[in-house]
Amino acid sequence: MARSSSFPCQLDTLMNDQPVQTLISAEDKYGGLVIDVESLPTNTSVFVDSLNHSLAQWRTQGKKAVWLKLTIENSYLVDPAIKAGFIYHHAEPTHVMLVTWLSKEQSTVPANASHQVGIGAFILNDKQEILAVQERSGVFQGAGIWKMPTGSVNQGEDIFSGAIREVKEETGVDTEFVDVIGFRQSHAAAFGKSDIFFLCVLRPVTSEITVQDSELTAVKWMPIAEFKDQTYLKQRKLLKKMLEVCLATTTESGYKGFKIEDVQAGTGRRPQYFFYNADDCKE
Repeated sequence: MARSSSFPCQLDTLMNDQPVQTLISAEDKYGGLVIDVESLPTNTSVFVDSLNHSLAQWRTQGKKAVWLKLTIENSYLVDPAIKAGFIYHHAEPTHVMLVTWLSKEQSTVPANASHQVGIGAFILNDKQEILAVQERSGVFQGAGIWKMPTGSVNQGEDIFSGAIREVKEETGVDTEFVDVIGFRQSHAAAFGKSDIFFLCVLRPVTSEITVQDSELTAVKWMPIAEFKDQTYLKQRKLLKKMLEVCLATTTESGYKGFKIEDVQAGTGRRPQYFFYNADDCKE
């Protein structure tokens, strides 16, 4: 939720013969407020008095959601905030974000992020060999199975950048992005989140392998026929289909995936990528 750049200082009237300060906040674009974490009272009792007073005032003003970010340093304020009506929204390594809904209208607070994003990389060299890995942990741990490199996209990282990074980290091979050839969505994955997995075609720029021992037991360039002949690919319909689609991209007139175009809105803004079938959509 967007925030304004400044927090006006606010001081309210006396309550119980003691000055009770309205917490400093900034309006967002949706009729709510974001409490300024830097100006929070460090004394718990003062915080409780100011928070309760502020919520009552904001409620009469017709404010909707109130957001409160508490860092590790002021995490002792989580309990009194919960008692005042806040709930957990999401957590990051350095803070927890709390929110409360003041309006009598139905809450429009957006849910926490619902998906984690993963990538798989199909990498074929000039010898018609697939870059294949064996995992040290996970579903295929100790099974002797060779698979494509996979991994997770980091927060703030583009899909194609995540694929290139994961391959480099795990195998030492430098690549360049070609296209996204499909994606798979599933639910009830890690921590109950949904999962969306993008299958990417990458072109190898280098061939020398350096194994990331912490995650993999082996990496090699593997002939297509040998890779395809693995028993697990005959038993797992999804993985078999993914490989079939990957191999369909290897012929000149074969399957074409989604390429990327930077369609950022305005100068000075970070890139914004649109994925689409550029070969079938020529201007």
